Parts: sequence; structure tokens; C-alpha cells
Amino acid sequence: METYLDIALIITSIALIASVILQSKGAGLGGLTGADTGGIFTARRGVEKLLFRVTIVLSFLFFILAIMSVIVTG
Repeated sequence: METYLDIALIITSIALIASVILQSKGAGLGGLTGADTGGIFTARRGVEKLLFRVTIVLSFLFFILAIMSVIVTG
């Protein structure tokens, strides 16, 4: 059981990292380094909205898997 949780945690973490990096694509390269992108906030539509929701689901799943891993490892 521990092995399956560890594998699921690794896969979820890689997917979460990828979704966060893809979200910063719209901000340009300056968004990756923390530079100011102009401060204009726009509504999320289409793929951006889907990616935002996927990121939330992946972060929730990562949190649950981490808690379960701690409980199982004991």
C-alpha cells in the first residue's frame, strides 16, 4: 500500500508542477522570475479556466495523498 501511495504522490506532484508552469505561460517569461506583468487582471476563459480548476483539484489530491501517506507510514 505504501508503494502505491508513493507512486500516486509522485505522479500527482509532477502533474501539479506542470499545471502551475503552464499557468504562468500567459504572463510571459517575466512571470516565471517574479517580474511585474503590468497588473492587469482578466477573466479566465476556456483553457485557462480549465487549467485553473485542474490545478485546484491536483493540489487537493496532493494534500489528501500526503496525509494518507503519513497515516499509513505511521
